[in-house]
Amino acid sequence: MSAWMNATTLLHGGCAALYAALTVLIFTQARLSRTGTLLAGACIVTAGWAAAAAMASHAPFGLIAGILDLLRPAAWCVFILHLYRRAVKSGRQRGQAFMMMGMVAVLVASVMLLLGRVSPGGAVSLWSIWVVGRLGFAVCNVLLIENLYLNTPEDARWHINLPCVALGALSVYDIALSGDTLLFRQISPALYDGRALATAIVAPLLAIAAARNKPDWDVNIHVSRTAVFHSATLVVSGIFLLGLVAAGEAFRYIGADWGGVAEVSLIFAGIVTIAVLLTSRSARSHLRILLVDHFFSHRYDYRREWMRCIATLSAPDAYVALHTRVIRALAEIADSPGGVLFLRERDEAAFQWVGSWNMPAAVAPVMDDHPLIAAFRDGDWIVETAPVVPDLSGAWLAVPLNHGGHLTGFVLVAPPRAAFKLDREVFDLLRIVGRQVATYVAEQRATEVLLQTRQLHEYGKRFAFVAHDIKNVSSQLSLLLSNAETHLENPEFQRDMLATIRASVQKIGALIKRLQAPESQISQAVIMPGQRLEAIVANCRRLRGAAVELEQDGRTAGVAMAPPAFDAVVTHLLDNAIEAMREAQAGEPVRIALRHEARRALIDIADNGPGMTPEFIRDELFRPFRTSKPDGSGIGAFQARELLREAGGDLLVTSRPGGGTTMRLLLPLVEAPAPQAATATA
Repeated sequence: MSAWMNATTLLHGGCAALYAALTVLIFTQARLSRTGTLLAGACIVTAGWAAAAAMASHAPFGLIAGILDLLRPAAWCVFILHLYRRAVKSGRQRGQAFMMMGMVAVLVASVMLLLGRVSPGGAVSLWSIWVVGRLGFAVCNVLLIENLYLNTPEDARWHINLPCVALGALSVYDIALSGDTLLFRQISPALYDGRALATAIVAPLLAIAAARNKPDWDVNIHVSRTAVFHSATLVVSGIFLLGLVAAGEAFRYIGADWGGVAEVSLIFAGIVTIAVLLTSRSARSHLRILLVDHFFSHRYDYRREWMRCIATLSAPDAYVALHTRVIRALAEIADSPGGVLFLRERDEAAFQWVGSWNMPAAVAPVMDDHPLIAAFRDGDWIVETAPVVPDLSGAWLAVPLNHGGHLTGFVLVAPPRAAFKLDREVFDLLRIVGRQVATYVAEQRATEVLLQTRQLHEYGKRFAFVAHDIKNVSSQLSLLLSNAETHLENPEFQRDMLATIRASVQKIGALIKRLQAPESQISQAVIMPGQRLEAIVANCRRLRGAAVELEQDGRTAGVAMAPPAFDAVVTHLLDNAIEAMREAQAGEPVRIALRHEARRALIDIADNGPGMTPEFIRDELFRPFRTSKPDGSGIGAFQARELLREAGGDLLVTSRPGGGTTMRLLLPLVEAPAPQAATATA
């Protein structure tokens, strides 16, 4: 007896928990209609009955369980009747009157049966009323479900199949239990406990029915497709293993000598078979399509599909190239194992192969006049390739990539792992995802074009810088040539001329190397700006005969900058200062001052020339190819500032009309400045 009570408690308690969870889902995830309210009410009554039955050994739960056991089929009867009125047109409800008459007949029969069981003392058997009442409601439910199914059009039966099966099975079980009770004058413990298990078994069917009928029932219960798939997989696997066990028992019964071996072998083979099927994408695809076709109103879980698509497209390029991700995003929607991507630029006459996923690369391009392009209808139509373009072997569907009203490409999708019927839902989803994919492709192309433009810009900037430096070298050589006519016989001039030519050749070689190598590959070096300034000033005095004064603060510290770049910046700014002094006919020298601060070096190149207006400095000085000099290139100041900024520094300008100009070079130090014994002035 104790074991029976334990089984009764466990089974009915589990059933109560299941229907309580279903009720919570209905109330928390939906704005209930009348149908949803009746469904939730029937679930509440069922959960209450199961909970009371689980504690029936404790008063007063036994009495409550008996009352709710009678109300439970009545609640489902009300729900079925309401569903019947919603699902069947008013002109086809001819069975409703008969059902009401049947319910009255059941009540009359119950009373008659009750009168026949009156005791001699005149007491009425409440137990008989309870049993007959349950039997009457069960019979009414079966008849009502039969009328509901028969009077529903065939194309609409898909919506009521599951509730009819679930509630019909429960009603038949109730009839069997009540009949057995009346026949043997006692409740069968096995049938009583089995009813709780049967009630729990049909709960998922009711949940799925509510989920796929939510547009009509207004009950927004979400049944996870993944959970349904995994549950179905477990059920199928369990049935398969039970069949193998039964076969093994049969072998054992037939042949005692080898029956045990056959049973073990069958079970092992079955486990291996199940493992193979579970790891087979084709088998899982067939099962998924079977579940989708029979348990869900929509083929796709759109939230899951959209999140998967975005995750596939936005994966880092380090793992999978964009072309492969584009194909996968579209192919996986159709459960396809592969595909091919074709793209074209706006000015191209054909679509070129750019990538494949689990399919061979296409050698021949697809021309604009190909039948497939016309079948796309300006990029808004999914094409089944077999009847349109039989030359594209291995392809099943062609999905256009439409971006901004232009057909930028298409994806050829391989046949699916498990065949299914193509409908508008599949085409619409592929069309929408195709447009999203086209946006990603266009974004990558724009990024590539921007990168190429930036590379060309960097090359053009280097070329302009090199051309400007070559102009400076040419000016030095021209000045050297003009002085050679006067001082060629002077041995000291000859030595200076050879040194200048040698330095010019080295500088031109460095400029050519700089033009060929990217800016990032030009090696930086730690230089002492004081030493470089001394050499530049000495060279300027020797070649140009200009008056230049160099003043240093007596400290030394290195800066990280390529020596040719540093020399080019200082030489250009110094030449500009000399030209400004000559233009103003000022007799004062150009002054260069080197000072060190805590973390940077400051180099001032000052002249007393005509100066510049603030507007000129703001709008013209650092703008490429803008110059006020007849033979200028307009690139020098811009180049000087860019080279300093690449070294981590900057170029500041202080000037006023008629008051001269000071160009301040700022460069970060790479080591702390150390004091020097004496101040060097040149």
